[in-house]
Amino acid sequence: MKRPARMSNGFTLVELLVVIAIIGILVGLLLPAVQAAREAARRMSCSNNFKQLGLAMHNYHSAYKQLPIHGVGTGSPDGGAAPFGTTAATTNWWTNYGDSNAWRLSALIGLTPFMEQQALWDEISNPSFVDALSPGTPLSVAWPPMGPTVQFIQYRPWVTEIPMLRCPSDPGVGLPAQGRTNYAACLGDSMEWSVRGPKQHQAAQGGEVVANSGWAQRSLAADRGTFVPHKDSKFRDILDGLSNTIAFGEILTDLGDRDTRGTQSINGNPPNEIRLNPSYCIDNNQIDPDRPRYWAPATPTENANNGRGFKWADFRPNFSGCHTILPPNAPIGGGNNSGQTGMFPPSSRHQGGAHILLADGAVIFITDSIEAGDPHHEMVWQTPTDPTSSPGSQSPYGLWGALGTRASRETIQEQLNQ
Repeated sequence: MKRPARMSNGFTLVELLVVIAIIGILVGLLLPAVQAAREAARRMSCSNNFKQLGLAMHNYHSAYKQLPIHGVGTGSPDGGAAPFGTTAATTNWWTNYGDSNAWRLSALIGLTPFMEQQALWDEISNPSFVDALSPGTPLSVAWPPMGPTVQFIQYRPWVTEIPMLRCPSDPGVGLPAQGRTNYAACLGDSMEWSVRGPKQHQAAQGGEVVANSGWAQRSLAADRGTFVPHKDSKFRDILDGLSNTIAFGEILTDLGDRDTRGTQSINGNPPNEIRLNPSYCIDNNQIDPDRPRYWAPATPTENANNGRGFKWADFRPNFSGCHTILPPNAPIGGGNNSGQTGMFPPSSRHQGGAHILLADGAVIFITDSIEAGDPHHEMVWQTPTDPTSSPGSQSPYGLWGALGTRASRETIQEQLNQ
């Protein structure tokens, strides 16, 4: 008599391998969708941060009848001692003395009480005895109101990261940055004079900035953005319309990887090369042909602690400013150091573009392919002998350049917020 065949309740090896393969394929198909959904959420969060910044800007204007000054500060009175400075008035505006901020503070500082950072503003606007390197030990002599120059890492506000100023898609964190920002003031479609403005710092006069006729003439010609260094601006100055003018642009922060958007190339005769040809770095083979998002190995770049967006409190364009010359995510066109004027396009870790904040408070995502005119055209600046770049000229950088100017009377025919 035959024995009945025994029934198996388990999987065969082949069946198990087939199931595992199917699961692997499904996971492979699902992961990109999950990653895309996460990035979409981060991008929406970034947009929301920008909207909050726009509300802060409008509330500031309602309170003070002007926009916060980009390049604001206080003088250096005699006897204004600081823990790491001097008891006398500063006599050199670029020294490391701690009794003056040298009028190098960004517009973001004035917005802090309007973006739920009242405690931080109180510490900035009053004498502070806190040493950020040793917070448990009060200083014997206070930092002055409005703080020292921004390079002092001992001053706690300057190394404080403000969540509302950070894009969730940007992974940059910590040193050598001193408080990163992903949002920067729009300085217009020309880099000429955008680190100086119409006034000159005078250490001999108590550290004040005073009007300079030559500087004012060059600034009036070239500083065409919503924000002008060392000068107050109002919504009434934006003759092109608040809905047609960029107030802030998104920027990524440097990761120390020689990304062309995160650190600037160093050129020998700033700012002439870039001012005369915004594509100078590209035309002179400063970009790695095998990795076009990075500088070539032989290209000198900025010092490690002067990366893009590294100092939210510093008004210099490298840290908290942007231009509408080359389109978003184009390479930075740098001078010989971060203190010199350079060309700094908006940028982001989002795919294909970057956010901008219009002066009316609207947030728009601008793609890298926006119409941006002639990338080799000389910038507009004070040069009476050259009619192609004379003051009042139409922006040579197309729709993108027109969005960056506040009063060039250029008609915007595109629907930006579709």
